Amino acid sequence: MFNYNEAFSRNIGWVTEAEQEKIKNTKVAIGGLGGVGGDHAIVCARMGISNFHISDLDEYDYANFNRQAGAFVSTIGEEKSVVMEKTLRDINPDAQIKNFDRGISLENLEAFLDGVDVYIDSLDIFALEIRRQVFRRCYELGIPTITAAPMGMGTAMLCFKPGGMSFDEYFAMVDAPDGADDATKELYFEDNIVRFVIGVSPSVQQRHYLVQNSSVNFMKKKVPSTCMGISLAAGVLCTNVLKLLLDRGEVVCAPKGLHFDAYRNNLIKTWRPWGNRNPLQKYMFKKVKQILEESKDT
Repeated sequence: MFNYNEAFSRNIGWVTEAEQEKIKNTKVAIGGLGGVGGDHAIVCARMGISNFHISDLDEYDYANFNRQAGAFVSTIGEEKSVVMEKTLRDINPDAQIKNFDRGISLENLEAFLDGVDVYIDSLDIFALEIRRQVFRRCYELGIPTITAAPMGMGTAMLCFKPGGMSFDEYFAMVDAPDGADDATKELYFEDNIVRFVIGVSPSVQQRHYLVQNSSVNFMKKKVPSTCMGISLAAGVLCTNVLKLLLDRGEVVCAPKGLHFDAYRNNLIKTWRPWGNRNPLQKYMFKKVKQILEESKDT
């Protein structure tokens, strides 16, 4: 029979028995179970977290094989949320899991965040609008939020805590004017994707070894990825989830961030007062936009 204390006994030493019990009773919400989300969920389960709200509305396909934890020939066409729920229950049969298998929406957002201690953001990079809504509601409810994005062969992490800088303040996204046509809306959308990428990764270290610029096309919702970036993201994010839950050690929060790039053997601690309104960010926005425009012509 499954025995929680035995299953997670090797955590003891890095955490106390009392802290492990606190971890056990923690509830995390994970938005998105594809690239980073699947790894985040598994690492949280192996930490001993026993209460989950999970969400995804996609199915596995062959394009997921290079990085996603649940992507196998045997799971092609299966719902990611169903596969990951089974995986979490295989690690901890006693886990309480609420599966929002149709994705997060304004209609179920309150239920998704009900009783949650930490929100882990792993939504698709292009799911900007619902991401903004989730972060905004978490801030209002006093729920810490954390995201760690795979950036090439590294990861960049940002955390937002109640009372600190909010997601909206930091990313400073700009909405298309009312009545804008579809072409104009697409341009604003692409600009906001750039703002999100440079906001999460102000140092943009990964640009130094991207060998094919045309592989990045925000309008076609196309970006390259590596499993190394995914694994690093899960390690960095879940370490800081543990610190948030146990109130142990400093957690770097916006407008500060961390970007570790294993390919470049480089760790950069970023600090961008005013977020994307910072002059350095405005410069980086123009630089990335220029690179994207040049890649469209090749």
